[in-house]
Amino acid sequence: MKAVGHIAIIRQCYRSDGGAEKIIERTLSELNKYDLGLSVIARSWEREFGRDGQFVECNPKYKGRVERERSFANEVHNIINTHTFDLIQSHERIPGCDIYRAGDGVHQVWLEQRARCRSWVGNWWANKSPFHHYILTAERIMFEHSSLKAVICNSNMVRDEILDRFNIAPEKLVVIYNGVDTEVFNPSVKISRNKIRDELNLSDDSTVFVFVGSGFERKGLRACIRALSSVDGDVHLLVVGRDKNKKKYSDLAKKLGIEDQIHFVGVQRDVRPFYGAADALLLPTLYDPFPNVILEAMACGLAVITSHKCGGAELIEEGVNGFICDALAVETISGFMRDMVENRLCEKMGLAARKLVEPYTLENMSSQLIGLYERLLSCHKN
Repeated sequence: MKAVGHIAIIRQCYRSDGGAEKIIERTLSELNKYDLGLSVIARSWEREFGRDGQFVECNPKYKGRVERERSFANEVHNIINTHTFDLIQSHERIPGCDIYRAGDGVHQVWLEQRARCRSWVGNWWANKSPFHHYILTAERIMFEHSSLKAVICNSNMVRDEILDRFNIAPEKLVVIYNGVDTEVFNPSVKISRNKIRDELNLSDDSTVFVFVGSGFERKGLRACIRALSSVDGDVHLLVVGRDKNKKKYSDLAKKLGIEDQIHFVGVQRDVRPFYGAADALLLPTLYDPFPNVILEAMACGLAVITSHKCGGAELIEEGVNGFICDALAVETISGFMRDMVENRLCEKMGLAARKLVEPYTLENMSSQLIGLYERLLSCHKN
């Protein structure tokens, strides 16, 4: 059965390397197979929308972060009131929408995790921040708003956090894991292994971990660098992504005497060659509801080391396709890395990783979304 209706998807800003943007693009691509009208409401968007998709510009002027959020939310409501949409799905914390996709998790949980590695001065400023107060308030109003019909959670971790923090009916929370194109991301990316390694002067015998993500603090790059400094041998880390404080991390590598083992390659339009050059993914993120890179790397045949506060950890079977620990447990991360290097576990664990994620296709994700939309559209028409 095909769903019939017009769905508006809200995302404020477009980033070419953004995880939420990738999910929206993949969702749009899959939903174009169905009888659905699709609109994206955003300040700007750089991608095509397919057969029936359209871009609705929502770009009010603002000064400062709080006004950026407030002005966008207000203008979204103006657009909603002047357009005919059957369902409104927001990827932003905007009260009054039908569906919220909790791709950013719970803001309070993120602040608690970030506080673990910041100074008391940094935490004091965060507690006083008008921006964080605005987001926390908007988030609570949104989750507890009577108009909210469903929350798409991309991990059980996020579902449990929402239930724990907000007054919301459990039946509104629907867990739909991210999907990955298992044909685009597959072990054949290893054809790029020698090319990338030659460009970086790495030998075929080197053990290479890859870190993928912008916003190095959140993703746990500091722990990665410190952990690598305790691993002996020809071991390297590729850093794919960007951060305005990149120098701080390169200085740390230099201070630890491993600057020749850390390779910053910047944001990549196509990260597959770097998955192909690597032996495992290293992502001890402080807090991440479910990063796409976990699925992508596993689909490419890479084992994963990640943290308990990463929703993707729900796919990790310890010692079989990866390892899990606290994001700040540097010695434990080092131990996992040494185990993988010394016992040559990467290839075996990578094969297990690929096998596990094969069912997590875009088609599987879209079929679950369509099922949700059909149920909500049916209620809407009745």
